[in-house]
Amino acid sequence: LKQYQGLAGRSTREVLQLYSARGQQQKLQRSSVVTQLHGAIKKRLKQDLKSLRSFALELSKDFQRQSKTYLYQVLTAVQGIQLQNEAMQMFQIKAFDLEQSLQEVTERYEKEKQKRRALHNSLVELRGNIRVHCRIRPLLPFDTAVGHSIAQDRQRIFSEKVAYAADDETVLVKCSRPGHAPINKTFQFERVYSASESQDTVFVDVAPLLTSLLDGYNVCIMAYGQTGSGKTYTMLGPQLEENFAFSTEDESELGIIPRATQEVFRLISEKPPGSYWVEVSVVEVYNNDIFDLLAKDSSGKVFGVKRDVVTTREGKSDVPLLTHETIENASEFLHLVKKGLQLRVRHPTLVHAHSSRSHLVVTLTITTIVSGDNFATSWEDEQTSQRLNKEVSCTFPQKMRDSKSTSSSRASSPTQLDATEKLKQVKTRLQLVDLAGSECVGMSGVTGAALRETSFINRSLSALADVLGAIAEQRSHVPYRNSKLTHLLQDSVGGDAKLLVMLCISPDQKYLTESMQTLGFGTRARQVQRGQVKKNMSQCRVKQN
Repeated sequence: LKQYQGLAGRSTREVLQLYSARGQQQKLQRSSVVTQLHGAIKKRLKQDLKSLRSFALELSKDFQRQSKTYLYQVLTAVQGIQLQNEAMQMFQIKAFDLEQSLQEVTERYEKEKQKRRALHNSLVELRGNIRVHCRIRPLLPFDTAVGHSIAQDRQRIFSEKVAYAADDETVLVKCSRPGHAPINKTFQFERVYSASESQDTVFVDVAPLLTSLLDGYNVCIMAYGQTGSGKTYTMLGPQLEENFAFSTEDESELGIIPRATQEVFRLISEKPPGSYWVEVSVVEVYNNDIFDLLAKDSSGKVFGVKRDVVTTREGKSDVPLLTHETIENASEFLHLVKKGLQLRVRHPTLVHAHSSRSHLVVTLTITTIVSGDNFATSWEDEQTSQRLNKEVSCTFPQKMRDSKSTSSSRASSPTQLDATEKLKQVKTRLQLVDLAGSECVGMSGVTGAALRETSFINRSLSALADVLGAIAEQRSHVPYRNSKLTHLLQDSVGGDAKLLVMLCISPDQKYLTESMQTLGFGTRARQVQRGQVKKNMSQCRVKQN
């Protein structure tokens, strides 16, 4: 048993040794695999590191090359910017110099233009020429609504703008016909207003004429053009549809007639009190008849009364029994004119919804009170002292006799002066005329009574053109009496007044014929030489009480 126990112990130890040797062998095997794997990894890492180092070196070299290239480009760009800045500074200096030169040239041009215009006006004064201004209205919504029977493509062509203000003295009209090359025609006038120019701008050129009123000259301003071309707007301002009067709410939109009256009273306010008084009359020429729009019936209601125009022994036109209302300010004037306008004949047409069917003539008569000695001295330069002996007795209007009891600026009656001093009255007239528009019957679509009105309107305007033609050709006979309109305006058209014709035209293609006719009328009017306009010397002695 002991032997077997000793054998078993030895066997167990041998077995343990075998297990230990087996474990050591396995450890040695595992250590060999790890060593091999480590060697392979180390070798691969060395290869990768070498490749990465060569790539990094190549990348660094490439970066340096690109950096040098970009740095060169940046330096070149900086130098270019510096050169451009220098060039820009030089250009700015040159531009500033050119701007100053342009400003100087513009100032000289404006001065020369003003001098030329002043010289031209002086020439107009000496020749007695008619001043002609032209105003081009903007395209309006009703331009595209006219002529519903016209095909749409044709109507689109007709709605093109063909009349332009090339500058402040030239109208450019593009004339074109099917199958023909377009032709540009130009018309020269004293002043041309584009569609964008305001009522204020128009009146600035009219205002200097009003100063002549108080200097002893008669003045006439008339608007001429086809229906719907802006004559009434230019002369009066925007119309109120409910009663056909003109709106006074927006002063910037007021026309020549209300502005002229305001300017006249402003000029009078600068004169000695009581030395002036103003009367107004409003007439219309309708179907070759003259109607007094300020006449009143027994109840004081205003209604149109038919009047006649005659020629006095002195060769002047006069309307007997015409109503003259004495006014003391512009508000009274506007009130009277609005009353008269409510009686003015109007009729809608396809061209204009509020077409005026009569010629409107508003006349301001300004009576100046001067002493006999001052009166004679003021006319010595005119070499008219021989006419001073032709004095007739006259008296003040009732409103002036009653002015002693008022506190207005003209309340100082001339009769308060020295009774031994001789006083004279000198009358000057400002006629403001809104002519009815010429019409093409086919365009306006009028029939019946309106067609008859159109006939009278066109005939009266034709008579006006005939009168100007006769004066321009210096004929021995001027046909003033061919129309009541020309007979009424005889003194203004024939050379006794400074006359300004305001042409009004539409820029639309469909009105090209009418616009060309208006421009032709203005061109002929400019050619009229009536001789130098004389101061108004008709005067009368004031009786002293």
